[in-house]
Amino acid sequence: MEHRLLEYFIAVSEELHFTKAADNLGISQPTLSHQIRLLEEQLGTPLFHRSGKKIHLTQAGTVLLEHARRVFHELEQAKLVIGELTGLRRGRLRIGCSGNHLLIQSIISFHRQFPGIELSIVELATEETRERLLTNKLDLGVVFLPLKDEQLISLPLYKEELVVIVPQDHPFAESSGIELRELALSPLVLFPPKFLARQMLDASCAEIGIQLSPVIELSTMESQCQMVAHHVGLSVVPKSYTATLRDPRLVSVPIAEPAPYRSVGIVYRKDTYMDTAIQAFIEHLSSNLQTD
Repeated sequence: MEHRLLEYFIAVSEELHFTKAADNLGISQPTLSHQIRLLEEQLGTPLFHRSGKKIHLTQAGTVLLEHARRVFHELEQAKLVIGELTGLRRGRLRIGCSGNHLLIQSIISFHRQFPGIELSIVELATEETRERLLTNKLDLGVVFLPLKDEQLISLPLYKEELVVIVPQDHPFAESSGIELRELALSPLVLFPPKFLARQMLDASCAEIGIQLSPVIELSTMESQCQMVAHHVGLSVVPKSYTATLRDPRLVSVPIAEPAPYRSVGIVYRKDTYMDTAIQAFIEHLSSNLQTD
């Protein structure tokens, strides 16, 4: 079975659309369809259910996708090991992060120490980071823990609590701590439910029998804070993010005890080859982020 055929199969499986997959691969749609038919002939079974323009993986296709991803992952791991044996340095680290503010100082110091290593950092929800780690699209994740998956290893770094962002002229601005029940009575601009920070907040509210109903949901803390600055509502963000705030219109206020908190840590696949770049980055985070 040719390596190229598996690459084409994975592309179609991820898009579930031949034309989009062909565009991503830089080939024509008829060529891609022909290659997939060749693969199906080699295996003696259909890999996709075709219904008009819609396609879905067959049971055989689902099995092949799992193994094909494993094949490509193992090839990448082999390249890393061989590269280190021949004295080469890894060229790129792909990292998913629950908030880029968590990594800014570490990125700067790591780049100064290893200027030849390219860092590609994407801000994602924790579950999105997990999915991309398992499909070999990321090398590491920096996320809220726990992240339960038997294929992943987690290394806790520190505890992160949530705080409320309010306008400087808001009555809460001088408060020493805002009760969740008080917060529930205010208009709120929060993360969508898929974000773990939002889940942390909702879980704490559920424990005391209340439910938050935000007026707006936004996926970035920058956009949430802009809404607060314009008096649209209050927001709740990780405390570490407030160190990056430079807007005099905004004030961060603690949530009264017990404040919602979660551990932040590094996650990676168990079968990831720990080359020197990955080890160095993990050590860098551990030394730059305070462990609780």
